[in-house]
Amino acid sequence: MTTDKELASALPSRDAGKRGLHRTMTLGGSYATRNYTIKHLRELKGQTVLTETMPFTTREAAAAEEAGIDTLKVKFDPANPENAIELRKAAPHTFMTFCIGLTKIATRDEAVRAGYDAMEAGADGIMCQWGPKLIQAVADAGIPFEAHAGLVPRLSTWTGGLRAVGKTIDEALWIFEQVKLFEEAGAWAVELEVVPAELTAEISKRTSLVTSSIGAGSGGDIQFMFAEDILGCHAPPYPRHTKQYRDLYKMEQAIQQERVGGFQDFIAEVKGGKFPGPGHIVKTPSGLIDEFLARVED
Repeated sequence: MTTDKELASALPSRDAGKRGLHRTMTLGGSYATRNYTIKHLRELKGQTVLTETMPFTTREAAAAEEAGIDTLKVKFDPANPENAIELRKAAPHTFMTFCIGLTKIATRDEAVRAGYDAMEAGADGIMCQWGPKLIQAVADAGIPFEAHAGLVPRLSTWTGGLRAVGKTIDEALWIFEQVKLFEEAGAWAVELEVVPAELTAEISKRTSLVTSSIGAGSGGDIQFMFAEDILGCHAPPYPRHTKQYRDLYKMEQAIQQERVGGFQDFIAEVKGGKFPGPGHIVKTPSGLIDEFLARVED
């Protein structure tokens, strides 16, 4: 039975109320407040375009939530869930999908178990590159599932490598057929990756799934880009479908040079007898050294 204390702790704070958070309980049994539930995301399909990113650090996750990013994806390893748990804590109010590595799971039972583990760790849903059979097993267990179509990097050998998918009629029909199979299997959303923009828009109109576009134009329901691409966290070149809104790589390089310079200055002052100076040492009381030497030299 739920106690009054538990109910009170689940209620949104005054700030949460201002942000329009929804009081809920996760599939894992924890009370939470979220900006969206799946019901809300489904109702917004075709009405607006939401934003999504994948943070890799707790600072990125916290910044994304503070900025107002609508939904998050984070990597989740069932054998080592700690990173995902920390990211969940860093962005406690944002709808978050835990992405499970394709090769981590081999059977329906394993898929359901991993899904439950993700939900207990704080996920609002899970994502993987599984086919309809595993999707159906997870969906039948009540676990919200997001599928993946178009360019699926881990399966790119089947589509000719890391390239756009859907530029021929056969590929376009294949993507649409996949999306419909995912829909029939019980998925609630699908990520469309590096698909022609107009094709994404037409597919999105013809499925009940919430579509997340990454490199697939503006015709999806959610616009997705990795945090490291948005923030410019690594050296060029960047994927063509990304845009850098900051240059943290350049800033980090400058910070690294400051680190090197700081160490060099420290070395130079130590070698040159400038450090430690009078202000960095403990002064010896008058007469202490004379008394010390007198005693130790007896």
